[in-house]
Amino acid sequence: MKAMILAAGKGTRVQPLTYELPKPMIPILGKPVMEYLVEHLVKYGIQEIMVNVSYLHQKIEDYFGEGQRFGAQIGYSFEGYMTDEGEVMPKPIGSAGGLKKIQEFGGFFDETTLVICGDALIDLDIKSALFEHKRKGAMVSIITKEVSLDKASDYGMVVTDEEGRVLSFQEKPKPEEALSNLASTGIYIFEPEVLDLIPSDTEFDIGSQLFPLLVEKGVPFFAQKRFFNWIDIGNVKDYWQVSQNVLKGELAHMTMPGTQIADGVWVGLNTRIDWEGTKIEGPVYIGSGSTVEAGSTIIGPTWIGHGSQICSGSEVTRSVLFEYTRVSPNSHMSELVVCKDYCVSRIGQMQHVSECVEDYWRDARDRRGKTRTPEADSKSEAPALSPQEVKPRKLANVA
Repeated sequence: MKAMILAAGKGTRVQPLTYELPKPMIPILGKPVMEYLVEHLVKYGIQEIMVNVSYLHQKIEDYFGEGQRFGAQIGYSFEGYMTDEGEVMPKPIGSAGGLKKIQEFGGFFDETTLVICGDALIDLDIKSALFEHKRKGAMVSIITKEVSLDKASDYGMVVTDEEGRVLSFQEKPKPEEALSNLASTGIYIFEPEVLDLIPSDTEFDIGSQLFPLLVEKGVPFFAQKRFFNWIDIGNVKDYWQVSQNVLKGELAHMTMPGTQIADGVWVGLNTRIDWEGTKIEGPVYIGSGSTVEAGSTIIGPTWIGHGSQICSGSEVTRSVLFEYTRVSPNSHMSELVVCKDYCVSRIGQMQHVSECVEDYWRDARDRRGKTRTPEADSKSEAPALSPQEVKPRKLANVA
């Protein structure tokens, strides 16, 4: 069995996290989401993996290389072009179009292939799913999961007959209009013959175009109802919640990195904590090379990326701070994701650092931080930022 990871999307719904990272590279417990997928595939003996890439493709390629350190062989298919000025421009050709391009180039899909989106955490029993796929004589299988009907509008819903044969799809229907409670997880099993139905040199999508075509042609197309952890990072609100869940240890296959130094507190290498007047309630991870100054407070679940600085008198509560975040003295952060120059509340409201009180937070590598005195900082105490207080920022105004 081979695998295909879909990783060409821009991830606009997860901005600002994807301003500098492709969506599959968003970190969970310090590792890109896609790394968990690669490890899961290798666990089930799937070592030949193709990845279609486009937006910020080099970030994925530089990190994963050809896959040796993961026990896999990883290949890439870039979707885009170069301008006359030498600028590389991403141009995705659709999930099915990406499969077709790979097949026409080198015939990679010559056996049963697992196709999976590169932006979700899963613990699917792939061996069992493959067995059911073969037993039913399916040419395509779609892995589904039951959801409550009140959440139907968040998913693509799959309508089947009693035997599981796919009859139709509903894209994010209203709860009262949903004809099924089976949500598509973006995980598919394909036989090679299916690729013959995908047109060449055409932008073509799996869900909205290929699957309706399979139903129309009466291809053996079945849905599998599976019980497994499937955590989709659809937007920043999802990312905050996922981070909270994994920090609390709710996913058994994901463990906290670093060294545990106290109950619920883990640290990376060469981390400095001044415990005088400091309060840390786990689960909390403090990345390597980070500083926690005296008199600060950290309430978990909280992740603090490497190279960060939590200044005296500051408080960080149930938040995710990306690497090199400096939280200024006497500043409070509550239920936020802080990524470079942006913070996003748990309800999805975004704010740029320039819109906040001066020196509320900034890049810890900014040497100007060393020129300020605690007295100067205390004169302009930054109020706590909560989900209700973060002002929304229009994406159109963000460079």
